[in-house]
Amino acid sequence: MGSILLFNKPFGVICQFSPDGLHPTLADYILLPGFYPAGRLDTDSEGLLLLTDDGKLQHRITDPKHKLPKTYWVQVEGVPDDAALEKLRRGVQLKDGLTLPAEAGLMAEPANLWPRTPSVRFRKEIPTSWLRLTIREGRNRQVRRMTAAVGFPTLRLIRYAIGEWTLDGLMPGESRKV
Repeated sequence: MGSILLFNKPFGVICQFSPDGLHPTLADYILLPGFYPAGRLDTDSEGLLLLTDDGKLQHRITDPKHKLPKTYWVQVEGVPDDAALEKLRRGVQLKDGLTLPAEAGLMAEPANLWPRTPSVRFRKEIPTSWLRLTIREGRNRQVRRMTAAVGFPTLRLIRYAIGEWTLDGLMPGESRKV
């Protein structure tokens, strides 16, 4: 079995090794040869990305059949009420169909949260809050589309966990072999 590398992807980094001329890439952070991402994380999202040097393991991690839960810390505009949280828990109707039920709840701002550059835009008249959202599928920009669909647009999105692996102990740009 191959190795797994946990990486805390900073905001603005694209999930590829080849340069695109606009953004930093994984090559700017991952210096171990032969590791490839098992899944993706949008350029404007932060947090846990798994990389592996084993093609079979990469396939297993990304295969929807295995349904590895992915947990996100989501800063949203406004404060979701019970009705909005219940919609997330039941599944949200998006243009590409109904999402699978999610685990969703309000949470305090994560402890030891690093500043984001550029910082999230704040408007004095609109409060923000944090959600802990766990999904078992990975549609394009799914979490952002889900929170928007229930009336609470995402301002900041951090993937905290994939299955048993978490961000714990990793600052942005840091990686650890497990």
